[in-house]
Amino acid sequence: MNTTTISPFHLAIPVDDLKKARDFYTEVLELEEGRSSDHWVDFNFFGHQLVIHYKQISDSEKEHSNLVDGKNVPVPHFGVLLEWDTWHNLANKLSKKGIEFVIEPYIRFKGEIGEQATMFFYDPCGNALEFKSFKDQSQIFAT
Repeated sequence: MNTTTISPFHLAIPVDDLKKARDFYTEVLELEEGRSSDHWVDFNFFGHQLVIHYKQISDSEKEHSNLVDGKNVPVPHFGVLLEWDTWHNLANKLSKKGIEFVIEPYIRFKGEIGEQATMFFYDPCGNALEFKSFKDQSQIFAT
């Protein structure tokens, strides 16, 4: 697999309140909106295609997490790898906007192979997002 050329991904996620979700992705994350209908909206998610689709949430869907670094990481979650400075700028912007982080922005493996910045939060419909950055992007898949 060629990791030097990255193709944009497409991800469709469920939201139980299209307006709240649309406002969050356009106003809080400041994503550019693309096509839309009464039941879905496309966004430019840092060069990738994110689509929010209306879906009534069932009572049987429960939050789940796994322990990583002593923190409860939400499962499932999605996000994007950003450049180091872009990640820090986003973390500062989200903090100023009052985002309630599930896991506050922090640095993992500081000074080690795979040093990375990460943060987790939910959109208003309960979708968990992780934004991360590697100090050295060539170490994304390092072991």
